[in-house]
Amino acid sequence: MLKLSEIDVNLLVVFDLLYQELNTQRVALRLGLTQPAVSHALKRLRTLFEDELFERTSQGLMPTPLATRLHAPVHQALTQLQETLNQADDFDPSTSDRTFNFAMTDIGEIVFLPRLLEHLAQEAPGISLSTVRHHTEDLKQEMEEGRIDLAIGLIPQLGAGFYQQRLFDQRYVCLMRKGHPCSRGAFTLEAFQSARHAVVVAKGTGHGQVETWLAKAGVSRPVRLEVPNFAAVPYLVADSDLIVTVTHKLAEVTRERFGLCIRDHPLSLPEIPIRMFWHRRFHRDPGNQWLRQQLFSMFVEE
Repeated sequence: MLKLSEIDVNLLVVFDLLYQELNTQRVALRLGLTQPAVSHALKRLRTLFEDELFERTSQGLMPTPLATRLHAPVHQALTQLQETLNQADDFDPSTSDRTFNFAMTDIGEIVFLPRLLEHLAQEAPGISLSTVRHHTEDLKQEMEEGRIDLAIGLIPQLGAGFYQQRLFDQRYVCLMRKGHPCSRGAFTLEAFQSARHAVVVAKGTGHGQVETWLAKAGVSRPVRLEVPNFAAVPYLVADSDLIVTVTHKLAEVTRERFGLCIRDHPLSLPEIPIRMFWHRRFHRDPGNQWLRQQLFSMFVEE
């Protein structure tokens, strides 16, 4: 029994063309080879299959019964192999039905997804998106295996083996309802400490650093509510006297809709870089490349 490891695929290409042309000279022209080279390939094919494959007759080369049986499946296999090897360049966003998977926080969903979905509806209507929360212990493996295409945020654990691209630097502000006592006049550190606060305990994200920074600065304030994510924050502060420290991007996209007021934070908190991350295995994947280009052009800030 023949094994694939014993077969030179180039010989099968010669076999396929010989069956089509029944002429070694024409096959040589199509392959850019000499006629002796094609004849030598035919000799190797005859040895491999222990059959003449093509007999010389008064009408030229004619396939043997074995060659006739072999040709259809060999031709189909070569065609499929050719399509497989070239599909890497075959990504058309206008016709693709691919699903891209993101790892991002709820802030990322609020900030990125509305604009991205609107853009995709025009440029790539068949593409779908899926988001997950990233966990340090799983994210690397999921991205290595291709279950997550891109991760967006502050994710310092993605180092070796990953590419990254900065989108913008995120600063922190205070968000409150319009008409809140702190929405007018000077917003001092004393006013901040006296106000009632909601705190987002966003475990596993870079935003958890805020409480660490405040503690190191010796800042204390009355916390009346703790929530595990940012999605509910605009609803909560819109109908209460709570103040919350959030990213300026979240504040900007929710201010008008919820009737909120943004104040610069009275404490000088560090800015954090928001980046896209992808695994090097998919650096040259055309779909991944296209998606990164869209996100970069839409959200990058100098």
